[in-house]
Amino acid sequence: MANELGLRNVAFEVGDLQAAVDWLVADGYGLVGGIGQYEHMWRMAYVRGPEGIIVSLAERIG
Repeated sequence: MANELGLRNVAFEVGDLQAAVDWLVADGYGLVGGIGQYEHMWRMAYVRGPEGIIVSLAERIG
């Protein structure tokens, strides 16, 4: 829940977003939605990690 104490999400910049997503999905983590783009500067994806934490992955493209 949004008002619950503790860590809910974490973000990492990666050099190859598709490779990072493929590696995590192969390890059993679930992709939340798909790979998207933000303002022609970033490709982004969200993966549900351990304990339900959402892991944000971003690759700079601009």
